[in-house]
Amino acid sequence: MQNPFPHLLATLIAFSPAIAMAHDAGAQDPHLRASQPERPAIASPVTVSLDAQRIAGLTRHGVSARVHNTELNCEGVTLIDVLRASDAIPEGRLGSAHLSRYVQVDARDGYRVLFSLAELDPGTGNRAVYVVDRCGGEALDEKDGPLRLLVPDDVRAARSVRQLDAINVVVAP
Repeated sequence: MQNPFPHLLATLIAFSPAIAMAHDAGAQDPHLRASQPERPAIASPVTVSLDAQRIAGLTRHGVSARVHNTELNCEGVTLIDVLRASDAIPEGRLGSAHLSRYVQVDARDGYRVLFSLAELDPGTGNRAVYVVDRCGGEALDEKDGPLRLLVPDDVRAARSVRQLDAINVVVAP
């Protein structure tokens, strides 16, 4: 009996480029995925307005937070309301295209923090984040304001940004 191994090996070698191409093509076949990833048709970045009149028209809340061993009692508006009022995100439940977006918050001194939209969305993460303009019953001074971001439930106040300068909503790469 003749040894079939050399013939089998020659056949595999001859077809290996075709097998590799078929494998690569299968990786791109949308029928082989649980779901096709969506490419959001959403502008990025979206600059959020910090206009005092727009913020003044939003529902105000009292908020307390511990920042650097100091208890702050402030008032302001929710970050999610600011995002919606600026048309940076839609009203209502955030769909999958928006769950790959994040919010970048910048301070005047260059300090920067991030939040995912999913963690801010009341229907998903429901993280309470506030843009405040008054603490202790008075407008924020130049050292802390005119706007400040407070995240009362963060264990460490690293994302409570003073001297809030800019907010942008960005589609993650």
